[in-house]
Amino acid sequence: MKVAVFSDVQGNSPALEVVLDHILSWNPDMAVMAGDLINRGPASRACLLRFEAMRRAHGWIPVRGNHEDWVLHCGRQPPRDPFEAEMRRFADWTYRQIADIESALHGWPDHLCFHGPGEDDWVHVTHGTMAGNRDGISLSVTDQDLSGKLPDGIALFVTAHTHKPLKRRVRGTEILNVGSVGSPFDGDTRASFGQIELVGGRWRTRIVRLAYDRASAERDFHDSGFMEEGGPLARIVFEEWRRACLLMPTWHSEYRDAVRAGDLGLGAAVDQFLSRLD
Repeated sequence: MKVAVFSDVQGNSPALEVVLDHILSWNPDMAVMAGDLINRGPASRACLLRFEAMRRAHGWIPVRGNHEDWVLHCGRQPPRDPFEAEMRRFADWTYRQIADIESALHGWPDHLCFHGPGEDDWVHVTHGTMAGNRDGISLSVTDQDLSGKLPDGIALFVTAHTHKPLKRRVRGTEILNVGSVGSPFDGDTRASFGQIELVGGRWRTRIVRLAYDRASAERDFHDSGFMEEGGPLARIVFEEWRRACLLMPTWHSEYRDAVRAGDLGLGAAVDQFLSRLD
């Protein structure tokens, strides 16, 4: 039994196409998209339509990520105040791109469980952990931190969210974080996804890295309207993609309160932050 799991495409169409081609050539028995297909990138509509085509043609399965939740929320609830309106501009932009096909996101499950021929080879796939789809597993998360966040009685737990692929074992359960197709944060700009294969009654896991046309992806950022209409924070998202590293939490910790208080404009705060990176 062969299963491909990919996640965190983040609206990056060129990266998605390369991963889809590789998965199709591998010819798995099952393919799972483990959340965050959309948002934080310029081509959410194209990615959603492409995945829907894979669902119809091959029965591929979605799992909902935090960005599906957030974009749908933005489509249903207006900003509470001008500050929130500025902070969520790129998510609102994403919703406008998919508004007429948002029903494709409805009903996506939070979790997926399956097993091979045996009763002791259960696999659990979710975007984060049992604590929620914003709760990721990274190298800095200790075994103690994961207490109560993993299901019992499984052989393999497959997750994503952090944009950093990893393999580890916690109390007898193997964990595979498949990383990110569209915007890795581990310093490697290549797309990442996971392959799992049941061999001799045991799951074997592999993290696959694939190069893709980043020049085309960069043009999408600039030509789609994402950078212009997504607000100043879209520039940080772009830098995260370009550098393959996580920047947004640092910006929030250093500038968010000053912007909220009106002591500094959002654009100026982003300018200051980005000027320090080099």
